[in-house]
Amino acid sequence: MPLRKIALLAFCLACCVAVFGAYVRLSDAGLGCPDWPGCYGQLSPLHAFAQISAAAQANPAGSVTMPKAWKEMVHRYLAAALGFLILVLAWLVWWRRSASRGLALALIGAVVLQGLLGKWTVSLLLEPAIVTGHLLGGLTTVALLAWLVLRESDAHLIEVPPFLVRFARIGLGVLALQIALGGWTSTNYAALACGDLPRCQGSWLPSMDFRAAFHVFRALDMTADDSLLSPAALTAIHWSHRLGAVLAVSVLGTLALVLSAWREARGLGVWLAGALILQVSLGLANVYFALPLPLAVAHNAGALLLLLVMVWINYALRGVQVSLPATRRGHAGAVA
Repeated sequence: MPLRKIALLAFCLACCVAVFGAYVRLSDAGLGCPDWPGCYGQLSPLHAFAQISAAAQANPAGSVTMPKAWKEMVHRYLAAALGFLILVLAWLVWWRRSASRGLALALIGAVVLQGLLGKWTVSLLLEPAIVTGHLLGGLTTVALLAWLVLRESDAHLIEVPPFLVRFARIGLGVLALQIALGGWTSTNYAALACGDLPRCQGSWLPSMDFRAAFHVFRALDMTADDSLLSPAALTAIHWSHRLGAVLAVSVLGTLALVLSAWREARGLGVWLAGALILQVSLGLANVYFALPLPLAVAHNAGALLLLLVMVWINYALRGVQVSLPATRRGHAGAVA
């Protein structure tokens, strides 16, 4: 099978793993099997039926039930398959395409780190820093595979002024920060800390505890001194994510407008605008409808789509000193 096809297969599988992982987390199945890599030391929940049934009977509302165990293990099976496929892909890249060797090593590092984070997610009982890191690691893996697919597909490159390349890189950085804030909001279960729009708890500046909210290494729902995380801390997490959304929309929206005004990059601008509008709509709908599971998963998928569009833009744009017609020079000057 050609390298390009294997890369595309790995990319599609990575997207599925990322979205399904969000579904597992949001459906409270992250501890569906309380050990790792198996389920009560067994290959599948079916082989651990007695242990899972006993745990579910002892605590019907707990994290261990047969449906949750299957969700968790299916995610692990898919992740394991992805890891194996990436190893095969990296081997092929290493021996056949020397120009992509650095990318292959980065993918291997991402796979190893993801395996460790997956293990620690269970052993450390969903510690927010670990779960958020696992989320970011998964999206990084998808982004690296997307870059490899673009390279192997000889994707069309667009010559633009250097400022636009820098702008695209800044946009990717802002988006990465916003995704991290979204992951921190989700892993701390702070998505409903502000239940109204556009204000939060009836105020533009509600009572917030940023110190406790962003103390990174702590147990779930707990502060650094092992006291219960306060509503003010959860509010600070959610409010920060909303503030990050305003920044991301401002930067990416402006980038979409500039790209749309540049004839060769107009398609990229349309894709970015569409993905941005979709993601903002999903975020607002999650607050308005009180975080139904399908919308919550869709919001995670929307973040993945937006990330992939930004990876595509950063790959496609090549900065060169070009002579701008008057109409373009006006657009460029307005942004620069």
